[in-house]
Amino acid sequence: MNFITAEYWEECGSGIVKCLLCPKCCNIKTNQSGACGVRTNRNGVLTADNYGSVTSIALDPIEKKPLYMYKKGSKIVSVGSFGCNLRCQFCQNYNISLEYTNTKIEKLTPELVLEVAKLAVQDGNIGIAYTYNEPLIGYEFIKDTSRLIRNEGLANVLVTNGYINEEPLREILPYIDALNIDIKGYSDRTYNKLGGTLEPVKTAIEIANESCHVEVTTLILQNENENEVEKIAKWLSGISKDIPYHLSRFFPRYKYSDSEPTPPETMYRLYDVAKKYLKNVFLGNI
Repeated sequence: MNFITAEYWEECGSGIVKCLLCPKCCNIKTNQSGACGVRTNRNGVLTADNYGSVTSIALDPIEKKPLYMYKKGSKIVSVGSFGCNLRCQFCQNYNISLEYTNTKIEKLTPELVLEVAKLAVQDGNIGIAYTYNEPLIGYEFIKDTSRLIRNEGLANVLVTNGYINEEPLREILPYIDALNIDIKGYSDRTYNKLGGTLEPVKTAIEIANESCHVEVTTLILQNENENEVEKIAKWLSGISKDIPYHLSRFFPRYKYSDSEPTPPETMYRLYDVAKKYLKNVFLGNI
């Protein structure tokens, strides 16, 4: 099998390589993968193992991303791969993000993805959304594909957890038109449970908002992150009061399958809280 050499890594000696794509900066031994599960040290070279690996592809309403204030009413071809660099025990797509060993995979080149996008234009397609799992751990494939999509005059959309280092983010943003960035909460306490930290996500939102249309989503878990919504909304308002903010209702999934759905009354209360700071607040999964 031919593997694509990854970008953003360095040799550390003794056969170890350090991945520099996301803030985890994994030190990876030979024949092992980073925390994302898709970037592997093969004899001292970091490879992008999920390059072109597609687990899901569908023509979706743009609002499903969710993007409510970008090309409203249009459709977009959504493409997903597998793997993630966070470990959300409530993951809504865990079967392709976290437990994907039995997942059906189809190999597509960037050129084939472009052809799919062009064929779907007659059905209202405006471009490609990289989504479903965490797309940015497949950085090389997205960069190669997004360049082709942009050259064809179509749009590129990222639906991401925003857990990426500043340099690779800045390199890819010129090819991206819109993002929905997921912010899980507003404390390292919340992010530490997921295997991450808060500040890189905040930085990603700030940087992306400089050049792209950005919308932000928080999945609301009762008694876990609901008290952080006001802090998120207040912080977002310091960037722009116009940033669309989505509050998404949790339903039992994955390791939280025995939990109760977030009560609708909690969602309506948090909507009122966020509206004190932001002009555009939306409720999802109500």
